[in-house]
Amino acid sequence: MALFEIPETELLAWLTGLLWPFVRIGALLVAAPLFGARTVPVRVRIALALLLAVVVFPMVPVPQDVSPLSIDGALLVLREVLIGVSMGFIVQMVFSAMAMAGELVALSMGLAFASMVDPERGGSVPLVGQYFVVFSTLLFLAMDGHLALLALLVESFQLLPPAGGGLGAGGFAELVAWGSEMFRAAVFVALPASASLLVANVSMGMIARSAPQLNVFSVGFPMTLLLGIVVLMLSMPSLGGQFTEVLGSGLMRVRDMLEAAQ
Repeated sequence: MALFEIPETELLAWLTGLLWPFVRIGALLVAAPLFGARTVPVRVRIALALLLAVVVFPMVPVPQDVSPLSIDGALLVLREVLIGVSMGFIVQMVFSAMAMAGELVALSMGLAFASMVDPERGGSVPLVGQYFVVFSTLLFLAMDGHLALLALLVESFQLLPPAGGGLGAGGFAELVAWGSEMFRAAVFVALPASASLLVANVSMGMIARSAPQLNVFSVGFPMTLLLGIVVLMLSMPSLGGQFTEVLGSGLMRVRDMLEAAQ
């Protein structure tokens, strides 16, 4: 006779209840920044999602009498995936705003042709945009943004438990409204450098127009590049505050989305 024996029905109920938080956590880790990077192996994400699901499982009100193999269970899994992906997507858009701001600055500097492979997204991005993303990632880790995201994930099971309703119209409205905030944040981050470089380009254009015999454009690119580097150096102290504001707004938007879906 075995010294430690678990009834089959109790084990099946425990695994079924563990499935719902595991699905939401796994979906968030796929869509969230840093966790969802291509450099992070899939096995690591699965192991982390399983570990977090075991930790939060006692605090999650799981639905009763819902089989994962039934139609209701499939719809519930789809709902949990949608919630997790939406939460991670909002935070991911914060980093997309920083990358977009870097692309605008690189275009003004004339460095749009200088690109490198982004290991997180797998595509080519301008060098300045990748610099902004790396700087934002370091700030995200330094400010414990990953811990704040995981804490908000745990809180989401209380605000929107698996046994409750879906995101609904209010939740999707918050998600769509965050798109305009992303573009606004990208413009504000890139505005100082882009405005300074625009003034420099207009000045060189006026000189070339007034004195056609001068080959202004032969020295225009080095001057624009040097001015862009100087402006980036001067704007770096304020970049941390701008990223902190955008990240805080993104986390608040996640909370508003969950509360609107109640």
